[in-house]
Amino acid sequence: MGVTLPSVWLNELTWEEVAAYLATDDIVLWPIGSTEQHGPGGPLGVDTYVAIMLAEDAARRANVLCVPPLWYGDSSHHLGFPGTLSLRTETLMLVVRDVAHSLAKHGFRKILIINGHKGANLPGLLAATKNLREFELPEVFFAVIDPMKLARGIAPQLKETPEHHCGELEISHVWYRYPELIRADRLTDDLVPFEEIFGEFSHNDLLAGGGDTIDIPWTSAEQRRFAPTGAFTPSRKASPEKGRRFHEYQVENIVRFIQWLRTYQGPLARRPAVPAPAPAG
Repeated sequence: MGVTLPSVWLNELTWEEVAAYLATDDIVLWPIGSTEQHGPGGPLGVDTYVAIMLAEDAARRANVLCVPPLWYGDSSHHLGFPGTLSLRTETLMLVVRDVAHSLAKHGFRKILIINGHKGANLPGLLAATKNLREFELPEVFFAVIDPMKLARGIAPQLKETPEHHCGELEISHVWYRYPELIRADRLTDDLVPFEEIFGEFSHNDLLAGGGDTIDIPWTSAEQRRFAPTGAFTPSRKASPEKGRRFHEYQVENIVRFIQWLRTYQGPLARRPAVPAPAPAG
């Protein structure tokens, strides 16, 4: 930031402080997660805590602002477990649309969404930002940042087991920053038999190379049957140290992306042409 502000969080600033920021910069981070079951050992807010951690630390290092987090996501498949709260995919898209329009109205021109809910939120987030860019806000640059894709370079060095829902890396990530939220004595060795349930074109690791894949949606009642504890992959080998390394790697990547974006002059940064006024008469 070209100005010194008391916080990176938009909700902790005055409108005058935000205006001062916008006089020198136009980048904003928006952490989006979920409130959904994360097995016996993880709190319902795992995905949102992950997004908050990444956004806050990247914002401090890169001197940008953060939108207040969205604690709800596309989580209908977890509704078989008490405490899970879910938005329909189209509702999530509308929330993104409305907030993006508010930010653009004030002069934010680079909106970077940090998604802690991995694959489940991605259809809505990508569709919403694609439509906004094409049909409504072509002058705004959007990016969707997701640990499932951003941490592929570090994950194989850290994880000892497949990584899926409630896996060792996402539990480690929250454990690093919020140790009081992890029930260490309730971590599991559970591993859903993916091929038995979803067939040969399924994979139990979101952070591995995988292979040929066919996506199959499932209901919350079905999930409660095939994953009775809520865990898809083991979390027993999670640790705060794994979480620290996992976190730092991603924050570094986000900061590098912001630095690149600040100097980017390619075709995505060009403002759309303004149509010439129609001749009088």
